[in-house]
Amino acid sequence: MPKTIHDFYGFPQQLFDVQYPAPGSPALADEVAELVKPTWVGKDTDSWGLDHGTWSVLVHMFPEANIPVVQLSIDASKDFSYHMELGAKLSALRDSGVLILGSGNVVHNLGAIQWNLTNSGAPWAVEFDDAVNDIMVNNPAALPSVVSHRAYRNAVPTPDHFIPLLYIAGLATAAGTTATATLKGCALGSLSMTSYIV
Repeated sequence: MPKTIHDFYGFPQQLFDVQYPAPGSPALADEVAELVKPTWVGKDTDSWGLDHGTWSVLVHMFPEANIPVVQLSIDASKDFSYHMELGAKLSALRDSGVLILGSGNVVHNLGAIQWNLTNSGAPWAVEFDDAVNDIMVNNPAALPSVVSHRAYRNAVPTPDHFIPLLYIAGLATAAGTTATATLKGCALGSLSMTSYIV
């Protein structure tokens, strides 16, 4: 029974009050660890839980918290190809009905937020979001090349919010398909939660 982790600060109390008591699945965790070998995946059963990258999405999709959830932590010290390959290895889970959700941001620069741009992005943010979209809908295998984009450093000052998209690109690559944008756009100048489905 993973606990709900509130790993953020400066947000309204209502977010800190959210509890998402979804059950875990030790069997699925074991299956993941087996699938990705020789990559090692440790299994933490009590020191962490479901952080906001997981429950903030699932609470809207499955508000009753009645589905088993296994959260994978990311290793931001690894290069983008590592994460793509790991995503590809996880693709077999989809055949058994496992929903694989990569939760993050294409553009995530809190230091560059412009509160007056409620529903739009700065030109560099829109440009980067569009470049990523072009890759995801045409050739997801090329997503690691986005590090050479001129807006990359502004859009991705730290990789932790971007890396989940690499798993989705890996899933698409393994399936020999591309992704479809289901929600697209920027907000507050420097954020994009453009969403893709494979």
